[in-house]
Amino acid sequence: MGGEQIRLKPVREDWQRALVVVAHPDDMEFGASAAVARWTDQGKHIAYCMVTSGEAGIDGMSPDDCRVVREAEQRESCRIVGVDEVEFLGLPDGVLEYGVGLRREIAAAVRRHRPEIVITNNFRDSWDGGSALNQADHIATGKSTLDAARDAGNRWIFGDQVTAGLKPWGGVLQVWAAASPLSRHAADTTQTFDRGVESLRAHQAYIDGLGWTDFDPAEFLEGGARAAGSALGCTFASSYEVFSLQWGAVHDD
Repeated sequence: MGGEQIRLKPVREDWQRALVVVAHPDDMEFGASAAVARWTDQGKHIAYCMVTSGEAGIDGMSPDDCRVVREAEQRESCRIVGVDEVEFLGLPDGVLEYGVGLRREIAAAVRRHRPEIVITNNFRDSWDGGSALNQADHIATGKSTLDAARDAGNRWIFGDQVTAGLKPWGGVLQVWAAASPLSRHAADTTQTFDRGVESLRAHQAYIDGLGWTDFDPAEFLEGGARAAGSALGCTFASSYEVFSLQWGAVHDD
């Protein structure tokens, strides 16, 4: 949030189905999975769509071996926060490109899952509005997800999917980009913060592969969660940049 002293507004919670679309296993767990636990505790249905399997993420492990490990870690982290529907699109890790091809894959996922809310990761150039640069796959996936959420409702875009039986879905109310430096909304994660920590711990092979010997998931997550919580008026929170897709919606909805 760039150091600005702003007040965050609560995200809407008058929905029942959400789809998470992120580039890699672990992307949600680095800050937003505690909110998923909050929503599954409310009885909401949330599915995860991983664009890649994160197979290029561990230098000391071959992509084929890494894919198996990281998919298993993601399924376990999802179990911890109450998610039992996880799909992997199988696109190549590290070289995703924003464009029609990626939009096509994500639009199909939106049509399959028919969510009201789509959650992706920060796709701004940086994490802090400055020098903490974002990663290319995050940027490509987030931008493509925002477009695909709209594409999914138009039967004439990727019409071959419709012909094959995937009905158009124009029911996405909003797309949320987690941890964006332009976040103006947040979800209270005070009661579910510990499960968010455990969901990140589930990615232990990835963390070990990065060589982060002194990395403490709780300490790492607490910094961002406390800052967002302070801006929301609670102890812990996760922040989002909200894009409203419905006609007549305003920026602060």
